[in-house]
Amino acid sequence: MAKSPIALNCFHRLLSLYKPMLVALLLSLLATSPGRSQTIAYCRLSPEAIAEKETLRQTALSGDSNAQQQYNQILIQHAQAVYRCRQQSRPQNQALWLRLYSCDAQPGALEKLLDDIINKGYNQVYLEVFYDAQVLLPAANNPTPWPSVMRSPGLEQVDLMAQTIEKGRQRGLQVYAWMFMLNFGYTYTLLPNRAGVLAVNGSGETTVTANLDGTASNDFGESYINQGFVDPYHPTARQDFNTLLNAVLRRRPSGVLFDYVRYPRGLGPQSVASRVKDLWIYGDASQSALLQRANNDRGRELLQRYVSQGFLTENDVNQINQKYPEQAQPQEAQPQEAQPQEKPPLWHDETALPALSGIPSLGNTFNQQLWRLSVAHAQQGILDFLNMFSQPVQSRGIPAGAVFFPEANRRVGEQGFDSRLQPWDRFSSAIEWHPMAYGVCGTTSCIVEQVATVANRAQPGTKIIPAIAGDWGKSIKNRPPLEHQMRDIINAIPQIQSISHYSYDWQEPQLTRDRQSCR
Repeated sequence: MAKSPIALNCFHRLLSLYKPMLVALLLSLLATSPGRSQTIAYCRLSPEAIAEKETLRQTALSGDSNAQQQYNQILIQHAQAVYRCRQQSRPQNQALWLRLYSCDAQPGALEKLLDDIINKGYNQVYLEVFYDAQVLLPAANNPTPWPSVMRSPGLEQVDLMAQTIEKGRQRGLQVYAWMFMLNFGYTYTLLPNRAGVLAVNGSGETTVTANLDGTASNDFGESYINQGFVDPYHPTARQDFNTLLNAVLRRRPSGVLFDYVRYPRGLGPQSVASRVKDLWIYGDASQSALLQRANNDRGRELLQRYVSQGFLTENDVNQINQKYPEQAQPQEAQPQEAQPQEKPPLWHDETALPALSGIPSLGNTFNQQLWRLSVAHAQQGILDFLNMFSQPVQSRGIPAGAVFFPEANRRVGEQGFDSRLQPWDRFSSAIEWHPMAYGVCGTTSCIVEQVATVANRAQPGTKIIPAIAGDWGKSIKNRPPLEHQMRDIINAIPQIQSISHYSYDWQEPQLTRDRQSCR
């Protein structure tokens, strides 16, 4: 029996309304059917899928609008394929560290780069936006005191950070902003009005003038010659970093990671802080904050003399006792529980200065107490700085995280500490913890041990996302392949759901050289 015109009209309207949903469902079924699987091991896209997308990208780049439309569609399909694969795999989140160069602003270059990352099975990117005293902001719109990465003529308006975040999302990639924190870089130290912002040790040295080997660097690009650590207590350091963070947040990254949440690591004997003059707490702002931790004049005088000399003698104590004698309590005028005006020397205890509770007791002499207080003060500056800038990130509804070395908070000898004084075990459990498990022992054992150390000291529910270094399918610099590291970490610490890899440059050294020279 023939359908009425009204019924046919309704049918066509319904078909028109639900056609986009039906097409999306069909694409989804095709992508997941055994004969058309788009992903292979480790959630990588198949060679056929990669080749098809690259052909469309190149054709679209020549101006073919039809190819551009097909390219946009295949980006969505590939994003869905990797998403489904990652949901069924461990780790569920796999991130790659990425540094951009001016040449990545060439037409089609950024698209090709991000396509390659999703092709490898990654669903997150840790984009370096502030490192080595330069920022990934357009030179024409850079409110910070640091120069832009994009310094080539003609690129003043290019916003690679915003482009990467937008184009990354189009491909199903969450793009985190990764940034240095207390290491503001060498060029910052050259600014005429920033000299007082720098961290200073007991010899009056900054990290630029201290006797560090300027030619030394580690495997991860940390060059001692390009360091410029600031005093975390200094208001200008906080203001400058706040300006930078606000500029980053305006570009709406998926999260923000803070690195260099610590003091510098010295070389040789300087890698251990065992005296108060080894600490980077001699800047004016840090000194002022330290003296405010004394609760009376006698405590303040003892503390000031201790940090100035590096020790206290019995004569120092006697002189200060004479200068600030305890006043006798009147016989009748005061109630029994009243206290003398000048009490024994006082400074903050575990309740008033939380960082103290993380430092085991080193004894009860004045020298031992003040050494412990000085270390806690140095660590508290780091904690305060991190907390100050984690909060505005989290208030936007996106995660904040801290990147750290698992061994950077260790005790050394009877009263020494790793010179970095990185109190990661006191980082807030509300932020992501990103331990850099870069151990080198030829096997995965030392790498797994580093992650296990962090997991054992973290509060329940803390999100731990290890960063590991290397390459796929082969050992590099005496580190096992990435897949071996991930397998053993996940088997040993089952709660690990996310892992990041350092870095794209390590995996693609020739492509990186080409990108640096615009070849």
